[in-house]
Parts: sequence; structure tokens; C-alpha cells
Amino acid sequence: MSAHDPASDHEAGLIHGEEPHGTLKEYLTGFILSVILTAIPFYLLMGDVSWSKQTIGLTVVVFAAVQMVVHMVYFLHMTPKSEDGWTLTSLVFTLILVVITLAGSLWVMYHMDTNMMPKHEVSQPR
Repeated sequence: MSAHDPASDHEAGLIHGEEPHGTLKEYLTGFILSVILTAIPFYLLMGDVSWSKQTIGLTVVVFAAVQMVVHMVYFLHMTPKSEDGWTLTSLVFTLILVVITLAGSLWVMYHMDTNMMPKHEVSQPR
């Protein structure tokens, strides 16, 4: 029978049910993706790009969403395997609540502005 070395468990991050952290390769991949996903929108905003403002804005939002996913996967280690999927499940539930709250707030504010505010005629100064 061989003796079990608890120091090797601690180095592997297996003490108290802890999952091992990412490898250097995963961290570097996440860092490089983050730099690229930051540099492209920066260029779109600061460079001489002939796209419309709406297209640039939508592109920046898409890159921001992709960058959030990169951070969650490579730095926060939120995958379907982590904690038996409960971390990812709670994230999805939180995102659903945020979308409902934001959409509902925007809908209420739009309808309050449309239905409650009187329309003022803009008159030309004489």
C-alpha cells in the first residue's frame, strides 16, 4: 500500500472539493483574446472608419458581449462542468432576470413618455 501525499492534493487544488485552476496556456489564451477584443473596438472608435455610428455601436456591443464570455470561461472558469453546472445555471438565471428588468423598464419608460407627457408645439420666435 502506498502512502497518500496531501501536499500533492493541495498543489492540484483538490482540497475541500476545490477544482483545479486554469493552466498558464488557458490564462494566456484568455489574455490574448481579451487584448484582441479590446483593440478592435478601440480602432473602430478612434480610427478613420467609414461605417455608420449605429454599425460601430452595434459592433462594439457585440465585441463586449464576446469579451464577457471570454472572461467568464478563461478567468472565472465558468463552464458547464464547474460545480456540476450550477455556476452556469445561476449565471443564465441572472441574465434572464437582468434582460426582463431592463426590457420592462425601457417599455414602461417609453409608454409613460408617449402616454403621459403633453406634446408641446415649438413656436418660432417673432
